[in-house]
Amino acid sequence: MKRKRREPQFVVCVRNEDCEDLELRKIYQMLPDETAAEDGYVRVIDESGEDYLYPADYFLPIELSKDLEKALIAA
Repeated sequence: MKRKRREPQFVVCVRNEDCEDLELRKIYQMLPDETAAEDGYVRVIDESGEDYLYPADYFLPIELSKDLEKALIAA
């Protein structure tokens, strides 16, 4: 069975209390994590280049053009 490839998801940071690795108004790539979502968290790739869990209410989902998505993923 062929697995369906998920489209990249992006969020923008709107809060960063007690999270020194997050910059306000910066776009982050979000990784799927259903278990984290059940507990009110999202998994994002932060300033360290690693993925970590953060409170979901620190971010808002955004839709980007395909060109911008490609540029962000390549960076």
